[in-house]
Amino acid sequence: MKAAEGGRRKLVARLAVLALLLAIWNLPVPEGLTLPAWRLFALFVTAIVSVVAGALPILTASILAVAAAVLTGTLPPAKAYAGFANGTILLIVVAFLVARAVVKCGLGQRLGFVVVSLFGRSTLGLAYSVFVVDGVIAPAFPSNTARAGVLYPLVVSLAEAAGVQRGEERRKRLGSFLMFSGMASLSLSSALWLTAMAGNPLGAEMARSYGLEIGFGSWLVAASVPTLVAMALLPLLLYRVISPEVKAAPEAPAAAREALARMGPWRAQEKIVAATFVGMVLLWASAGTLKLDSTAIAFLGLGILLATDVLGAADIAREGEVLSTFLWFAVLFALSGQLNELGFMGFLGHRLAGALGGLPWLPATLILVAAYVLLHYLFVSQTAQVLALFGVFLDVGIRIGAPALPLAFLLLFASNFFSAITPQGSSANLLFGGSGFLSQGELYRLGALTTAFNLIVFLVVGLPWLLLVAR
Repeated sequence: MKAAEGGRRKLVARLAVLALLLAIWNLPVPEGLTLPAWRLFALFVTAIVSVVAGALPILTASILAVAAAVLTGTLPPAKAYAGFANGTILLIVVAFLVARAVVKCGLGQRLGFVVVSLFGRSTLGLAYSVFVVDGVIAPAFPSNTARAGVLYPLVVSLAEAAGVQRGEERRKRLGSFLMFSGMASLSLSSALWLTAMAGNPLGAEMARSYGLEIGFGSWLVAASVPTLVAMALLPLLLYRVISPEVKAAPEAPAAAREALARMGPWRAQEKIVAATFVGMVLLWASAGTLKLDSTAIAFLGLGILLATDVLGAADIAREGEVLSTFLWFAVLFALSGQLNELGFMGFLGHRLAGALGGLPWLPATLILVAAYVLLHYLFVSQTAQVLALFGVFLDVGIRIGAPALPLAFLLLFASNFFSAITPQGSSANLLFGGSGFLSQGELYRLGALTTAFNLIVFLVVGLPWLLLVAR
């Protein structure tokens, strides 16, 4: 019965999306837009709506959209398929494969246990351990979901070491605190590194069309102060709000040391992955100075891992999600770029700028960033929102006189720290939300609080810092 009801709901949603497409498609073209721009908007917006409404998976929606764009003559094939040859898209795909090596060899888990053995004596210390581990491994993982796959088992082991039990309220609250700390840490670690979330390099590439250059090093400098301030304060806030009654976890360091002992000494593959990972980060950080291509650096790292047999063809073959990600990223990136090229982003930006007309750039910027964050209630994918809205909001901000590069950074950082706003705000949230320690109500309340806190930190601390360093 449930399956049949779910099928009917999906059918209704798909018919509603189709009706929306036909309605927009057949509306008169607004003055100032061409017919191809308007029709591409119809295809793009209905693809996004279909994903938000649960009518279609994002892969299916994007493939249907690009097929329709070419077959209706809205876009020439070369423009529609341009994303498949884009270096930024390839960088993301290769980084996914490198992340596989970090998981496969056990390096991520070992690092987690080392940090816990050093800092995990108290409940609050355990939370900070989660944030530290996540922040360190983040640049090697362009997927929150993949990183959550490393982080979640660590959080579970921390909870078990602290004696967490679902049936006992005082122990359950400790589990709630640790689980949500893991979920919240992903939202901030992704903002710290250019390569820590797939939407980051995509947004950086989109910003380039406005003459803004964002590289690995400049991103790290811009993100460092607001992100580290938020990381330092957020565990304290969650600690006060959730108020776990168990304050100490003296068993956790010993449990971590026992786990390290069971793992034994560093294996050759771990050393290779660690050295490769460090080398990639250093080269990315100096890419601007040395005039190196970031995608080529990622390919070099992957090549080393393949040549040393850390990864093999079988490992790559098992990464079916990478192909899926590559397809829909490439398609939506190309469609979004063409919306900008055909003038739709400028058209929409001009009208939004008119609505904010008369306001000084500072309050207008605050309104823009806050609105951008709140709109994530409607999205189930951070990257989808970047593709759909980042260019529009950046264009509006530039039109009202906001400093372009600081605004671009603020919007991109927001695309990461708003991921905890809802249980579905990032696919990574599903692991922690499904742990049994957090109710749906708690997830929404804590998510709203965390996102509001992050927004305040990035506006109050981050904006002045960006005005200083991002010129």
